[in-house]
Amino acid sequence: MTGPARDEAAVARFVERFALVLTDAGWSRMPARIFASLLASDDGTRTAADLAAHLQISPAAVSGGVRYLTQIGLITKERSPGARRDHYRVRDDLWFESLLRREEQIARWIQSIKEGIQAVGPTTPTAHRLEQTRDFFEFLQAELPRLLANWQPPPRP
Repeated sequence: MTGPARDEAAVARFVERFALVLTDAGWSRMPARIFASLLASDDGTRTAADLAAHLQISPAAVSGGVRYLTQIGLITKERSPGARRDHYRVRDDLWFESLLRREEQIARWIQSIKEGIQAVGPTTPTAHRLEQTRDFFEFLQAELPRLLANWQPPPRP
């Protein structure tokens, strides 16, 4: 039994609305649109030409957007053996993997904040604010592995 037919106009509206939500959260517009388009594709993958056509943007906009998304680890670039075109993919477990990578970043933030506390002097008002920041990041560092260990992805339909 198959589900209802895909409504491409509704999908396009979703892509634009979700991209706006991401933009409101601080993302750049083109990477947000590209990410939302990949997320909304059936197999999570599109070529640069597909992205340009679906989003009605230039190849240069696609290039810049996928470069950014690849650098921050939200998408991957793949090429099948013998194929001429790269495919950009968003993985089903991208948020889980993203948070796993975030642990390393949090450790670097903690170390940097500790250096900042020493630089401003440990008894200054600035140090108090930095200590609260460090404490929050240490809390995240301790709790994130437990949270991720409890995650069980739902079965695929």
